[in-house]
Amino acid sequence: MIVMKFGGTSVGTAESIRRVVDRVRAARSRNPFVVVSAISGVTDMLLAAAREALGRKASVKGIVSEIEARHMAVAGKLGLGSSIISGEVAELEHVLFGISLVGELTLRTTDHVASFGERMSSRIVAAFARKSGLKAEAFNAYDLGMVTDKNFGSAEILPKTFEAIASSVAKLPSGVVPVVTGFIGRTEDGDITTLGRGGSDYTAAIYGAALKAEEIQIWTDVDGIMTADPRIVPEARTVSIVSFEEASELAYFGAKVLHPKTILPAMNGNIPVRVLNTFNPSGTGTLILKNSTEKGEITAITCKKGVYVININSARMLMAYGFLHHVFRLFDEFKVPVDMIATSEVNVSVTVEKRFDVSGLVEKLKEFAAVTVLADRASLCIVGEGIKSMPGVGGRISSVLGKSGINVEMTSQSHNDVNMGLVVSEKSVDGAVRALHGEFFASVKQPVKRQSAAISVRG
Repeated sequence: MIVMKFGGTSVGTAESIRRVVDRVRAARSRNPFVVVSAISGVTDMLLAAAREALGRKASVKGIVSEIEARHMAVAGKLGLGSSIISGEVAELEHVLFGISLVGELTLRTTDHVASFGERMSSRIVAAFARKSGLKAEAFNAYDLGMVTDKNFGSAEILPKTFEAIASSVAKLPSGVVPVVTGFIGRTEDGDITTLGRGGSDYTAAIYGAALKAEEIQIWTDVDGIMTADPRIVPEARTVSIVSFEEASELAYFGAKVLHPKTILPAMNGNIPVRVLNTFNPSGTGTLILKNSTEKGEITAITCKKGVYVININSARMLMAYGFLHHVFRLFDEFKVPVDMIATSEVNVSVTVEKRFDVSGLVEKLKEFAAVTVLADRASLCIVGEGIKSMPGVGGRISSVLGKSGINVEMTSQSHNDVNMGLVVSEKSVDGAVRALHGEFFASVKQPVKRQSAAISVRG
């Protein structure tokens, strides 16, 4: 069995859905299990609809009609009738009416509304696959064992999920091609949850691990992990092979090709992940394996915009134990995740994504330390297994950035010998990406293999 996940742009139009079905048909001998995202842009439409219903800015029927029309425009071009999504449309209207009536929009209700994108797209894809001769059937992920906790908006699967998935899928009729909703699950109490934006990748990895798939394929609109964001570096090239650890660092620190959580289930099950382009089926994409590069070679450089640097300074740190425990207990209390850390005798600096509200956390930290918050920063990470053993890498990085007039404000190195992190101003990060790409990869020919590199930016 292989798991094939298709993203929003891959199911965004009638023509792209035809391509999806062609890819599935070509893989029929490998027993495909299909996971789909919502049609591109629909999740944003649904969340906007929930807010409009809350504010009573428009009639519920009018809001639903726009979303329905978007799907029916695609379904109509595929020769499918409106009954394909009529049940979901009616339920969506009911949920939005409830929001409007009660005047309240909770995280639980938001997840319910957001779920309709995947639920509608899976039905359209499955219906067209059947029309094309495949024995396909649409399923909500929670009907095939996806059980999560109650952390609405970014739910985590429960340990029982893997066994539940294996049991549910084993009961499907022989020859059926499941077309399953990405992004969503359900609590043990029956409430619909979402796994966080981009969570369809994570869904695919969970099913791949539970079903012991031979490969997990992530079909998107790019040729794989690239040596740079082509919007910044036009000469960017595709990376052919990376390791699980390298891909995980790439995803977490800025690469938009994969959801950050995707790699863990695949890594635990030692299942290869292949990133492919729906619109370029002849491409080889990027293969992610347990071991793929020789130690002591740079594999990737990633960049993340929209970062705060929080500097915490206190003489109480000097020769004291328990201080850092107290600091990071507050980060846990305010549910603010830390990306990078650097410490000295009396100072600890951390980076935090700007999307997290740090105001309350900072006020608490100020009760026992001097705290400054630097906004408009970006983290830049050089990734490669065995990077600590690479002579001269630090000097080359400092030299090329210095020649470009870019100041490094903070450095951090991971314990796993995979990632070297820097912090620069947000306005200078594009220049830093171009400078480092030119320094390390200008002489590497297309495609990049083994000792390969990737630079990506998330705004």
